[in-house]
Amino acid sequence: MSRQFPVLLALPIAVFFNFQTAFAQDNLNPASQNDSLLLVQKKNSYKLTVTKLIIPGAFITYGFASLKVPSLKQLNTSTRNEILEDNFKHVMWDNYTQYAPAVLAYGFNAVGIKAKQNFKDMTIVYLTSQIITAAITEPLKRIIREKRPDNSDNLSFPSGHSATAFSSAQFLFLEYKDSNLWLSLVGYPIALYTAYYRVINDKHWVGDVVAGAGVGILSTQLAWSLYPKLHSLFSRKNKKSTTIILPMYQNKSVGIQIAKTF
Repeated sequence: MSRQFPVLLALPIAVFFNFQTAFAQDNLNPASQNDSLLLVQKKNSYKLTVTKLIIPGAFITYGFASLKVPSLKQLNTSTRNEILEDNFKHVMWDNYTQYAPAVLAYGFNAVGIKAKQNFKDMTIVYLTSQIITAAITEPLKRIIREKRPDNSDNLSFPSGHSATAFSSAQFLFLEYKDSNLWLSLVGYPIALYTAYYRVINDKHWVGDVVAGAGVGILSTQLAWSLYPKLHSLFSRKNKKSTTIILPMYQNKSVGIQIAKTF
């Protein structure tokens, strides 16, 4: 197979990898490590800024462009033709590797490597990211109705597997970038493997998996920015109201009485 396909996928991921490394290292600048600035950094780490949208926005833009721009559509086709010529064996590992970065995030936490949040809050963020991922990918698939390379259906764009894989990789990065930068980055090669084999398995065009990567990263960034509000919602300590449910018997009727204090 030509080197075009792995380079096509690896190049944007390499750029993203370097961008994330620089971003995380900047946050760990020793000159800024005092109590007041640490408090500000903690609050700011959950804010959704334009900088955090650059890479996922570029990936999603490329994916949509690949649906219409002739040169990118031709690149989709030529890449598939090269893969078919090399007769690569189809594997099913991509069905499982899409979740591997998230499994690693919980695994690291279980063996004592400190994540940014506890198990409960990690789970809130991860589940929120997956809900957002599904809320974006599933409607798009049915609106755009792009035919898969193997003609199995019209739900090719964007790649759901790639979206899940990269949302999981971004989740791992955000949880561990402050405590162990290099461990936080291991999810991206796994996500890249997932995207790579979605194309090798003839389930997606290149543009589909690039768009899926962007959707996944964006979904986790959105979930991360929503975390403070979700934490307040799910935290019992922050609940100011109390609800009491009591059985009631009156006038030969049985029921329940609900009392709520604010």
